[in-house]
Amino acid sequence: MTERQLIQEILNTVDVIYNFVNTDDDKKEYEIVINRQDGDHRPLKNVNKEIKDYFTEANFSYNEELNDNGDDIHVQVKR
Repeated sequence: MTERQLIQEILNTVDVIYNFVNTDDDKKEYEIVINRQDGDHRPLKNVNKEIKDYFTEANFSYNEELNDNGDDIHVQVKR
């Protein structure tokens, strides 16, 4: 499984909408914007914590910016 596939598996497990904004497969660095799905009432901080736990468990670095007003999480992950 490639890094990108693992990232997609993690984000699909948490059941969020995501877009890869900037990727460098050679350096294994990925910039992703994550949004909750319509009707998802989980607090953004809880969603972020769940995602972060999965990425940490998979040995990725995880640097995030929460944007409560825009209802998204901007993430940079690297393996």
